[in-house]
Amino acid sequence: MTARLREFYNKEVVPAMIKEFKYKNRMQAPRLERIVLNMGLGEAVKDVKVVDAAVRDMTLITGQKPVVTKAKKSIATYKLRAGMSIGCMVTLRGEKMYEFFDRFVNFSVPRIRDFKGMSDKSFDGRGNYTIGVKEQIIFPEIEYDKIDKIRGLNITICTTSESDEEAKAFLKNMGLPFRS
Repeated sequence: MTARLREFYNKEVVPAMIKEFKYKNRMQAPRLERIVLNMGLGEAVKDVKVVDAAVRDMTLITGQKPVVTKAKKSIATYKLRAGMSIGCMVTLRGEKMYEFFDRFVNFSVPRIRDFKGMSDKSFDGRGNYTIGVKEQIIFPEIEYDKIDKIRGLNITICTTSESDEEAKAFLKNMGLPFRS
């Protein structure tokens, strides 16, 4: 599965990017650096078991065990103490990253309800792109009957692009559907 996306990158994406941006060398073409998945769990303040369910879901989605993130400061308004578990995150690199990106673009994105394309306003100015997913059930690995609550997550795709326009062209060539 991963060889398929990497082969596609080398045979289709790199030549298209060289042609569009007139690179002198194929190493100048942008590539995927890492993909970071983050799930914030505000309700974990009241119920500690929420973190375990989120960790289980994230492990199924990525095939890698997430790191549980903890609060740095106490915030009395939210009844939050420093050191409490309030989320989980995974950083994917290498083969797992390519495998996840392939599954996300080809299987999960088409399952998003009322999908009209990805927004092109979520670039950060340095060639990284963040997608907010409202429900974790768009991933085929998640069994609908076994989830306790629908949660959202953020997916940040980090590329080696220098600019947003370069990153958008790269991700479009990789198969991410943007709004026209």
